[in-house]
Amino acid sequence: MEQSQETKDINDWLTITKSRNANWWYSAFHNVTAMVGAGVLGLPYAMSQLGWGPGVAVLVLSWIITLYTLWQMVEMHEIVPGKRFDRYHELGQHAFGEKLGLWVVVPQQLMVECGVCIVYMITGGNSLKKIHDTLCPNCKSIKTTYFIMIFASVHFVLSHLPSFNSIAGVSLAAAVMSLSYSTIAWTASVHKGVDPQVQYGPKASSTAGNVFNFFSALGNVAFAFAGHNVVLEIQATIPSTPEKPSKKPMWKGVFVAYVVVALCYFPVALIGYWVFGNNVEDNILISLQKPRWLIALANFFVVIHVIGSYQVFAMPVFDMLESFLVTKMKFKPSMLLRFLTRTAFVAFTLFIGITFPFFGGLLSFFGGFAFAPTTYFLPCVMWLVIYKPKKFGLSWWANWLSIIVGVLLMVLSPIGALKNIISQAKDFKFYS
Repeated sequence: MEQSQETKDINDWLTITKSRNANWWYSAFHNVTAMVGAGVLGLPYAMSQLGWGPGVAVLVLSWIITLYTLWQMVEMHEIVPGKRFDRYHELGQHAFGEKLGLWVVVPQQLMVECGVCIVYMITGGNSLKKIHDTLCPNCKSIKTTYFIMIFASVHFVLSHLPSFNSIAGVSLAAAVMSLSYSTIAWTASVHKGVDPQVQYGPKASSTAGNVFNFFSALGNVAFAFAGHNVVLEIQATIPSTPEKPSKKPMWKGVFVAYVVVALCYFPVALIGYWVFGNNVEDNILISLQKPRWLIALANFFVVIHVIGSYQVFAMPVFDMLESFLVTKMKFKPSMLLRFLTRTAFVAFTLFIGITFPFFGGLLSFFGGFAFAPTTYFLPCVMWLVIYKPKKFGLSWWANWLSIIVGVLLMVLSPIGALKNIISQAKDFKFYS
């Protein structure tokens, strides 16, 4: 009994299990914040590399598959009566065994969460720079590095909020912002109208170039659908009883979130590509130059949203680091420990973000390498292991289909991305 009291105290201290009084709309906006990342602004660019047919197919397929795997995660949260899998790796350990489960899930989940935080550092910095350059075109140019530092300064403060529910306000603001800037992106494109010289043909001159671009666009799409890494952690904040399991409010929230995702993604991807064709930039807000105030506003929304997203993805990392330090390293749970761990993490993402800001390439590299597994097929593998559905039944086929798509994404998109990173790195100056 002694042990469990100690575990309970640690759980009450840890980020994710600290407060469990959320309801379905918390789950909706946490999920929107986690899902609709800055990835949405890169969708028209991904479309330009995929072309109309494949582009629409990949978007719709991804939407369906990731909604299905998200449903699986929500169902599996309380698969063992009386026990809750509050973290992705706890579910992994249940499916694959104590040791293997940790090794399967934790490295990928950490890669995703750190990857997102780093990419968001860069996005936040770039958007701040864009606001400055848009509103004041004749001012002296300031290095992106400094803007990334300004953006990071917010996180040195926000990271010290104690639990997932305490960032609910930040997350709600972020969710509203993501709808706002997505809407600005596509309405401003419609307003601009299709360019008479617009072209929808392949981008690169050679077949090889087009194939690589196609692969890397797949990674960008995978990155856009990447909320699964924090879904169990979000569900952990919802209260649960045998009569009223947490999956009901959670699923309601997830579904609402997915409708919002569709409203953000499809208009931006399709209209952005329709207006700019294959000349679209890898961030659609850069393609839209006018009206000035609107583009500055959209970038401001992006900054607010990315602040929220960074926190939603950083919370599980803080939880992992802190539980590791407290349970394995036997540190005392204290304010100081929390302060040092979190400050160190923010500083780490800041350093990497300033050093390697080739944003587009990084997106699809991480997208393929780490998002595809955790989003498209790990939930399916766990489902097959835990539920053992009937061979060749509907569930069996659905899972294997998702696994095949996911594995293809994982293998192909980093190849395309690496080539792009290499070609971008040639002209790249450190700390510019």
